[in-house]
Amino acid sequence: MKKLHSDIFESPIGEICIVADGSQLCLLDFRDSDERMARLLRRRFGEYQQETRINVLGMRDRLKRYFECDWSAFSGLPVSTGGTAFQKSVWEALTRIPVGSAISYHHLAEKCRNPGAVRAAASANASNPVAIVVPCHRVIGKDGTLRGYAGGVERKAWLLRHEGASA
Repeated sequence: MKKLHSDIFESPIGEICIVADGSQLCLLDFRDSDERMARLLRRRFGEYQQETRINVLGMRDRLKRYFECDWSAFSGLPVSTGGTAFQKSVWEALTRIPVGSAISYHHLAEKCRNPGAVRAAASANASNPVAIVVPCHRVIGKDGTLRGYAGGVERKAWLLRHEGASA
């Protein structure tokens, strides 16, 4: 059985669950998404056991810095997302969207060199296991509207405002 280390961070937009697989962050999600988190972890690891580890990977400190507008808070953070090759390409593209910016799902598919795969890119974006760090909240509708976010559209809007994006 896979042993994972977890912690909870109280943020301005709700409790955030942090899960690490050894020395890498493998999940970051809002605590009210427990079912989604369990599904993602089971899909990736099968049977697993979570053990509380306070400030695992220094994530409490990093998240505190992020919410204080230190945009370098996640620099050098080891992240392990799992996923398919296409999902990984989408998640990598997300990390290249600058703070204060938002792009469309269509633009995201183009960044992955597959402009016809808008729905697949949107699906991969929605399956991102490492919210905020891999900034899936920076993807919006082609018409500028906020579309789906696992943590809720209100949180997506808050994160974009926090980062200074004009969606």
